[in-house]
Amino acid sequence: MPSDVSSQISEHSAFWSEYHLCTLTTLRSDGSPHVVPVGVTVDADAGVARVITRKSSKKVANIQASRPGEARVAICQVDGGRWATLEGTAAVLTDAAAVDDAVARYADRYGRTPAPDPERVVIEIAIQRVMGLTALPRTSPGGSAS
Repeated sequence: MPSDVSSQISEHSAFWSEYHLCTLTTLRSDGSPHVVPVGVTVDADAGVARVITRKSSKKVANIQASRPGEARVAICQVDGGRWATLEGTAAVLTDAAAVDDAVARYADRYGRTPAPDPERVVIEIAIQRVMGLTALPRTSPGGSAS
């Protein structure tokens, strides 16, 4: 991972630690986007983002249909005028240690531990591009800046 990407992720790290739902965009076999709401954790030091999900999900099928290392995805998070998008390549991890680590990171960010699920896998995204505008004031639930 280039160091400039790592520093760009770090600029947005506070935003990626706030409680927000995100969207994950994967590509179907015909090239059309498949966009779904997800919870995401970002590890700026490692340059990766993680999504926990079920192995039978369409997003997992879309990633697995690509050649290894070629599953292009994007994650986006929005809060009023603040936004950030992370683009990269995704892999599906099934080993228990990776799943447990991702669940712990999710629990830390979202304040709850998901119920155990034997179907759970981790989508791990190697971040290659960072875009966004996160320096604006945080929007409160009522829509005004806080």
